[in-house]
Amino acid sequence: MTLRPALVRLSPIAAAIALGLTLSACSGTGLISQRTQGYVLPDDAITQVRPGSSQDFVRVVLGSPQTVSTFGGETAWYYVETKVTQTAFGLTNIQERTVLAVYFGADRRVTDRALYSLQDGRAFAIEQRRTGSFGEDRNFVESLLQSI
Repeated sequence: MTLRPALVRLSPIAAAIALGLTLSACSGTGLISQRTQGYVLPDDAITQVRPGSSQDFVRVVLGSPQTVSTFGGETAWYYVETKVTQTAFGLTNIQERTVLAVYFGADRRVTDRALYSLQDGRAFAIEQRRTGSFGEDRNFVESLLQSI
């Protein structure tokens, strides 16, 4: 009989602790979170990449590139940093995008580098039409009757 009065006295304290833990878990992140996708491009690393630097040096300073483009004897390495805000409901919005392009000559040395921002890009519409496959426009009954 002594256990029941002790439980009655401790239950409000346990409920308050549980409520406090629940509310503290919700208040830490808020409704909007900011994060960086891709590379983080520090300014001091970008300034280290100069014309005449080797590909190995660029790989040590910046890491492996996200995309490599080769045309003829020339190569370009691209590093993309995207800063995104995301709501608690999953909606994402691109706040800032920076693309570092490092251009190499045939001798595998840096010939030029360029920084591009979100304003330098252009939006274009991707074509959504597609060619239908054979028999796609018929329903099941029409296909069945066609096979007789």
